[in-house]
Amino acid sequence: MPGRGKHRRPRTSPLTRGVVAAGTGGAALTLPLLGATQASAAQPAQSAPAAQTAPQAAQPAKSLTYTVTKGDTLYRIADKYDVSGGWKQLYKDNRAAVGDDPRLIHPGLKLKVETTKAAAEKKATQSSAPTKPAGGITKATPAAAKTYANNLDGWIREALDIMAQKGIPGSYDGIYRNIMRESSGNPQAINNWDSNAAKGTPSKGLLQVIDPTFAAYHVSGTPYDPFDPVANITAACNYAADRYGSIDNVFGPY
Repeated sequence: MPGRGKHRRPRTSPLTRGVVAAGTGGAALTLPLLGATQASAAQPAQSAPAAQTAPQAAQPAKSLTYTVTKGDTLYRIADKYDVSGGWKQLYKDNRAAVGDDPRLIHPGLKLKVETTKAAAEKKATQSSAPTKPAGGITKATPAAAKTYANNLDGWIREALDIMAQKGIPGSYDGIYRNIMRESSGNPQAINNWDSNAAKGTPSKGLLQVIDPTFAAYHVSGTPYDPFDPVANITAACNYAADRYGSIDNVFGPY
């Protein structure tokens, strides 16, 4: 373990202590409306024109006001409401309210979100109806995907499930212990004062990961964003497993 827990570059780049910075993070599917016209049955068969398919009807944008909660990120909000253009468009639409740093959004902040009516309706009804395969036999849909609370407990539990799928060791207690030491549970924490910051790679997120380490140990299936809580936890645990055997073996700066 390097002296005073300073990071080195990937595979030897440790996570450092973090300082807390103010800040705070599903998906809906659009359902297109299809229309078509048919030839009149009264016309002679030999003169019946071919059926014409009408162009796909565009879904009108629907504007709603979203109130930021603790742990939110623009990425998560844009993904949840299927915002066209993603978080960058969401930031552009709300820059006056958010300010110059898109990572710093605070609980209670009101954001204008452009979604579609179909997206909102689909989200509410998704997985509620059974599917009916060929043959007329009704088949129940699979159980709804597991959901997690949008807080530290939920982030750790979601990360542990992903880690189990990827074969990355670690326990709830080991992750929680290190998070509280590194960032006090703030997913937007960033260290702008240590040697890593001086080199242009400040430590970020719940487990204070520098960008080169995050890039080297990012876990597929999670957002490529060191400030995303689950992505940060899984990348840090992946790194700790490679260097120390498990995040459970870390009891200080590393």
